[in-house]
Amino acid sequence: MANLSVTSFILPALLLITLSSMTFNTNMVYARHLLETTLPEIPTLPKPELPSLPKLDLPKPELPELPKPELPELPKPELPELPKPELPKIPELPSFPHLPDLPKPTFPTIPTHSNPNP
Repeated sequence: MANLSVTSFILPALLLITLSSMTFNTNMVYARHLLETTLPEIPTLPKPELPSLPKLDLPKPELPELPKPELPELPKPELPELPKPELPKIPELPSFPHLPDLPKPTFPTIPTHSNPNP
């Protein structure tokens, strides 16, 4: 019974994959044909010739020199002095008694062997 449901799912899936691969192949063939076709040459029209315009030699007008504008100096703003805040005194911490020095632990040495084969 379970074999029938797997088969009923696989057959339509295979059919769908087969059909999609066939349409993909035809698209590739159409694209190849488009690349290989040659288009006819389009004739170019002659460009019309426009008559040349006469050149006019007009004197250039002399422009008067403009004076450079003088900007007035801006006054510098005076900032008021900020009052310095008074911080409260921090109480001193009590001194701790001196702790005795602890002996440093010693670790056993592990002998190392050189192994010629890694």
